[in-house]
Amino acid sequence: MADDILTVNDATFDESIAGADAPVVLIDFWAEWCGPCKMIAPTLAEISVEHRGKIAVAKLNVDDNPETARRFDVMSIPTLLVFKDGEPVKRLVGAKGKGQLLQDLAEFIA
Repeated sequence: MADDILTVNDATFDESIAGADAPVVLIDFWAEWCGPCKMIAPTLAEISVEHRGKIAVAKLNVDDNPETARRFDVMSIPTLLVFKDGEPVKRLVGAKGKGQLLQDLAEFIA
């Protein structure tokens, strides 16, 4: 099962949000050294496949792209930002299990 996760960076962030093929975009702000970030990565991959067309999942490495992380006041990782119509509408901070993540995203993937 291949995931549909898009990698974005400071240069492509706005274009990726605007051009997503789903009405809602979930951005995972993460870093290579972050254990909790690695823990939720497989869950995000599953969600990207299971809810294809409803929600697009993208990852942004905060170490490589500090400008975008600062712009959205990302102070701890993992931080997940939900964008709808190009605007951030929900912020989830910390690693969560799949059930909790799906519950937090239910209003966007129902």
